[in-house]
Amino acid sequence: MSGLKNEFENFLKSNLIKAKSYHPYYEKALNYMLSNGGKYFRSQLLLGVVKALNEEKLKDAFRVALAIEMIHTYSLIHDDLPIMDDSDLRRGVLTTHKKFDEVTALLVGDALNSQAFYEISNANLTDTIKVKCSQTLSKSACDMVLGQALDCYFEKKKLNLDELIFLHNHKTGALIAASFKMGAIIAGLDDKKCDEFYKIGVDLGLLFQINDDIIDAVKTEEEAGKPTNHDEVKNSFVNLLGVSKSREFRDDLANKILNQVDDLKIKELLNFLIQKYLKG
Repeated sequence: MSGLKNEFENFLKSNLIKAKSYHPYYEKALNYMLSNGGKYFRSQLLLGVVKALNEEKLKDAFRVALAIEMIHTYSLIHDDLPIMDDSDLRRGVLTTHKKFDEVTALLVGDALNSQAFYEISNANLTDTIKVKCSQTLSKSACDMVLGQALDCYFEKKKLNLDELIFLHNHKTGALIAASFKMGAIIAGLDDKKCDEFYKIGVDLGLLFQINDDIIDAVKTEEEAGKPTNHDEVKNSFVNLLGVSKSREFRDDLANKILNQVDDLKIKELLNFLIQKYLKG
């Protein structure tokens, strides 16, 4: 399973965005955060599903995996801006607006958002699959923005657990659910099964967020590769439940996810990703 991350990174390096002009650093900025490490969790999830269910489609899935990483990266770049989280560090390096400037960071995020759908349109897949992937990704990206809007508006205003789950099912869960579902779409599963994958993916996204909240509370900036102890005024699971109960919630949710999956190869994929990335 771990080989998929290396394969994706190699694909990314071979398909960096081109934007030739007389701007001194715009093209570099476009690729800066996209290619600067990270878990590539969403692309691994999508590619892992395709490999498990229809491996002959794997090479054709990389461009869609790249698209979802572009959407995710644009959201991080905008999230780090002073008008939102005002973060200096992301993935162990300076954030885009710190490395370059705020205007460039804003525009890079805009461009990545658009480029993602260009990548899907150029994938070596049937038109039906490309449309379904575009529909899934665009809807999930809009849901992600709704989650971010809720997160920003209700900062310093305490939410209850159901409200917090709703927020993060959108802000974090939507793109992870889209990754899981698009893998199923590319693999050729029917619509009903793809929708089931999406629902499981929402839970997986919630698991990701709970773990991220725990990391923020217990790890140093160097260990996390981004600012920690940064969520004191935010609606986080740790702020609402405490570290211990958040860990219990996370572990119960992980078991629920694995129990929902029938296919042994998909269960193996999810267990690998959970153990590697979601046990902080």
